Amino acid sequence: MPSFFTRWFLSEKPYDGATVADLQTSLDPKITIDRLKSYQFTKKDLLHYTFLGGILLFVFITNPAKWIYKILFYIFMAICFIIPITSQFFFNALPIWAWLGLYFTSSYFPASKRPPITVKVLPAIETILYGDNLSNILATSTNKILDILGWIPYGICHFGAPFVVAIILFLFGPPTTLQSYAFAFGYMNLIGVIIQNIFPAAPPWYKNLYNLNPANYSMHGSPGGLERIDKLFHINIYTKGFTNSSVIFGAFPSLHSGCATMEALFFSYCFPNFKFIFIIYVVWLWWATMYLTHHYFIDLMAGSVISLIIFQYTKYNHLPLVDTSLFCRWSYATIEKYDQIKMNPLNNNSIEDLENYVENVPLQEIDFEIDDDNGHTEEEEQL
Repeated sequence: MPSFFTRWFLSEKPYDGATVADLQTSLDPKITIDRLKSYQFTKKDLLHYTFLGGILLFVFITNPAKWIYKILFYIFMAICFIIPITSQFFFNALPIWAWLGLYFTSSYFPASKRPPITVKVLPAIETILYGDNLSNILATSTNKILDILGWIPYGICHFGAPFVVAIILFLFGPPTTLQSYAFAFGYMNLIGVIIQNIFPAAPPWYKNLYNLNPANYSMHGSPGGLERIDKLFHINIYTKGFTNSSVIFGAFPSLHSGCATMEALFFSYCFPNFKFIFIIYVVWLWWATMYLTHHYFIDLMAGSVISLIIFQYTKYNHLPLVDTSLFCRWSYATIEKYDQIKMNPLNNNSIEDLENYVENVPLQEIDFEIDDDNGHTEEEEQL
């Protein structure tokens, strides 16, 4: 295994001693402490860590687990953050930890303090924008083949794709790409769960079961069309999982759509030649979510828009530039990022460069004709 890894990856280093893609292997917490002491925190850093710290503190107080278990868990996380070999992964995944903590704590929020559940807004918006309930149309005709085609992206790929994408980005993307992915993926899901708790909305399966009757927080969830998958394979995975979901009325926004879009955006950024394949995957998952009656189309659009906004912020503030001619992370000699000032076409330097270029273009290279008063061109008079 080491020889395989060396032959395929480490041998790609541009020169001996290149360390830009190397990982920390030390167990000495003093390295992390010294790095924190010398680090210059920006306003964005302070806002980032204050926000996530607030979420984690809220989860610590709100989660009904025993205090001793919560304290031990947070101590374990602190150890992972301070040891260099683990901190390079755990620390950058802080938005993901905050999202997971908030998600699994959501089911314990007291119903008396939660906002009312809407069951009419989403289908009404769906009809206004698209003329009909697209989820209902797609789910009208079902069969085993369509069930399996819907199950693959929604019930399998959705849960495994984040890990597969992370591994591929780590190996074949520029160094620090995985950090950016963890930042964007975590924030997209965290913001999505916050919206779902502030604006609880019933998914299409609720309308199929209860029409438009008022919903309450004592109700259990439903696997929707995935119930047919449980029956097909004689399992109870999806029925049990969705019945006891932590956020039952979390139709808007669709985090299935958000995750697929985020994965497609990062893959398209790092591997632009395969962009069409990633787009097909997103559209496939969109169809699956509506066919299985888990989301309205407006939910899918909202999830994708959130992903796009967060990705664009990450791209211009965190993501390294990609060199498609290089094979893997160890092929990079340096890490370059977007210089928003340098790449802005409206900044002073760009305008001056453009003016100098125009002034220095030889006139003989420009093909033009000048008419005189008699309608003859300069070229005709020379003849």
